[in-house]
Amino acid sequence: MPEILADQYRRWFEYERDSHRKVIQSLVAVPPERRSSDTFRKSIELMAHVIAARWLWLFRLGAAASAPAELFPRNVALEDLASRFENMEKAWAAYLGPLSDADIARVFEYRSLEGEWYRNTVQDILAQLFGHSWYHRGQVAALVRALNCEPAVTDFLFWTREAIPAPGA
Repeated sequence: MPEILADQYRRWFEYERDSHRKVIQSLVAVPPERRSSDTFRKSIELMAHVIAARWLWLFRLGAAASAPAELFPRNVALEDLASRFENMEKAWAAYLGPLSDADIARVFEYRSLEGEWYRNTVQDILAQLFGHSWYHRGQVAALVRALNCEPAVTDFLFWTREAIPAPGA
């Protein structure tokens, strides 16, 4: 029996991995003279937050040995962002690789940063992470545009669509 949900989340993960790479490339393309601005620093911090949030959920799901030191990292160097993403994405690929639909339906308990206990399904968290990354990539795109630079194109449709010959051509 095919793992329909698990395969969908693996596909979304591949899209996100590609999108994160494109966002980092857009940040690398920002001219050095604009990189000292608060706008640029905020864009780096948002992407570092995406990484930290992903690590936090891997920890809560039992797939990482420790939680990140901070959920909103500050003073992250642009040069470190790509390797941080690569490490996080490798860990997520290892987690998602063997995941089955039954695993996605699993209910688990975790402690929030405020110390309260909650219960969710793995599917709830995977959906949250997908939306969370999308949201922050949009914020980064706006910040890159505010720097008069070109943001990455990360729309899911652009990633999925397939060019075909015009009808009648």
